[in-house]
Amino acid sequence: MYRHLPVCFKQNSILKAVIMRTNSVKYWKDKREKLLKKYSTLTEEDLSFSEGKEKEMIETVGSKLGKTMKELLSIIITL
Repeated sequence: MYRHLPVCFKQNSILKAVIMRTNSVKYWKDKREKLLKKYSTLTEEDLSFSEGKEKEMIETVGSKLGKTMKELLSIIITL
């Protein structure tokens, strides 16, 4: 989906696109619910969204799941 973007764009742009897509609040609530169902080790707090803190949230969740940022973003996109 985002393979055509330059490498320097990918991390932050994909991260923001994943979280801030179209109707961002509704989109993230849907993704958050799916992540909570799929990964019982995650909590609401792990997935709480704060603007400007997207990268930290993804890193925390990735660390908790043993996934890289790239792997976690791929999971989120495909949910």
